[in-house]
Amino acid sequence: MAGLSVRPARILIAALSGVLAVLVGTGAWIAAEARDEQGRAGDRRAALEAAGAHATNLMSLDYRTVDADMGRILDTSTGAARAEYVANAGRLKTTTVDNKVVQTGVLRATALVTMTATVARVLVVGDVEIRWDGSDSPPQERYYRWQMDLAKSGARWLVSKVVQVP
Repeated sequence: MAGLSVRPARILIAALSGVLAVLVGTGAWIAAEARDEQGRAGDRRAALEAAGAHATNLMSLDYRTVDADMGRILDTSTGAARAEYVANAGRLKTTTVDNKVVQTGVLRATALVTMTATVARVLVVGDVEIRWDGSDSPPQERYYRWQMDLAKSGARWLVSKVVQVP
């Protein structure tokens, strides 16, 4: 009879061990999924912040700090967008300095359209006030709406394409 009581105890221990292994495995899987989701949420935030920073850089130009302003635009861009800014930098600088432009931008909103691990598309809304130092002309307001494509470069998101949308 003693053999009969040992056998059910071994079966119970084996069953409990199996259940414990399943629970530990499930817990590890849930923790890994949570870490992955936190990473995706971090990427979403980073892409939105990068698009917003780039838009603010585009909208904020001052003839007194034009070189630094253009440097920020280049620093937040890559690919075709960066190439376009480089190609137009001389003309932009000349126009900004010659006309004593002070352009102040305000970011209104960003929204994520699509995203993968390495590319994102973001909609951006911003408003700008443009004035000209020494001019009697009243300031002008402009309203910008952009679609920005971003590419992940290392740990950074950079704007690779900018399209103004109506």
